[in-house]
Amino acid sequence: MEKVKDNAFYQTRWRITRHASEQDYREGRVYADDEALRLFGMPQVTEIEGNLLLNEGIALAWDLIIGAGGTAFNNANAYIGVGDSTTAASASQTGLQASTNKLYRGMQASYPSRSNQTVTWRAQFGSSDANFAWNEFTVANGNSDAATNLNRVVSAQGTKTSGQTWTVDVAITLS
Repeated sequence: MEKVKDNAFYQTRWRITRHASEQDYREGRVYADDEALRLFGMPQVTEIEGNLLLNEGIALAWDLIIGAGGTAFNNANAYIGVGDSTTAASASQTGLQASTNKLYRGMQASYPSRSNQTVTWRAQFGSSDANFAWNEFTVANGNSDAATNLNRVVSAQGTKTSGQTWTVDVAITLS
């Protein structure tokens, strides 16, 4: 009898998009590289490859798959969290690690969305939201660390200041 080998592929891509103002965001303004560096200290758009699935998120995903109940990561419940902690990601964590500088924002209309084997979440952080260093990110099914967090990544993405509007997209592909 031939032995069958199971393989699974999991890929996460985080995308942070920066705009100097709410109006620039609404108009979809694209900045020249030198202007983005002057405004944000980094490119207008950056991407982070990968993250760590958290134990609590894995357990809930299995519960949802087998119909054992739980709160889904859907438009009504999903949030993207950002914080300023640089604590390394660990599977046993249950949320953002920042003590005070952290914020969870709900989904924009029509998110999360699925295309083939990829699910994408998107949250917008307006002019008065999350004005601190962005170093950690998570997807949760509620607006605090008390919710179940699916994943966490640590990556220095600059400091958002008052007046700016930034968005975070998280795309997870399974194959």
